[in-house]
This record gives sequence, structure tokens and C-alpha cells, in this order.
Amino acid sequence: MQNHANTVERCATVSTIQKVLGGKWKIEILYYISLKTRRFGELQRQIGDIAQSTLTKQLRELEADGFISRHIYQEIPPKVEYSLTDLGQSFVPVLEFMKQWGEVHLL
Repeated sequence: MQNHANTVERCATVSTIQKVLGGKWKIEILYYISLKTRRFGELQRQIGDIAQSTLTKQLRELEADGFISRHIYQEIPPKVEYSLTDLGQSFVPVLEFMKQWGEVHLL
């Protein structure tokens, strides 16, 4: 017989959010893209100590999860820009609240 008093119910929503946005850089990437459409190099310079492969992976995951869109311009040299989708835009108030909370409690 299981002891239910010691069973902790997990919140599926929070668990899902953590899986989707749990990459080390994803919140920061979303923040910078929320300010304006960004190119890959801009994001890499803005973040600083992120490896190119890591940035590529996290951008692909955010795109696959529907938070950002990738627009490829057919020109030489190739130009790629990242912007927020409607889902990404709906997350902006959360990003703003996180920033405000951090300014009050962490700085």
C-alpha cells in the first residue's frame, strides 16, 4: 500500500515550461529577440560567452517549440533573422516580469 501523505503532486504545466525553456540560454535569447528582430551574429555578440553550436541548437529548439521564427533572405552573403512568433510575443510579459523581479531582488 502506498503512503499518499508523502506523495507530492507535480505540476504538469510548470514541468512542461521547464522542458521547453530549460536551456541555459533560452530565456536570454528570447529576451533579446523580444527587444527587436535579431541576426545570429547580433545574438552571439549580445550574449557573449555562448558557443556558436550552442546558440544554433537553442535557436532551433525555440523555433521547433514555436517561440521564434527564422526568416532566410535569399542574398549573398545569406542573411537570417530571428523574430518572435505570436506564442513568443505572449511570453514577453513573463520576461518583463522576470526582469523587474530580478532588478528588485537580485541587484
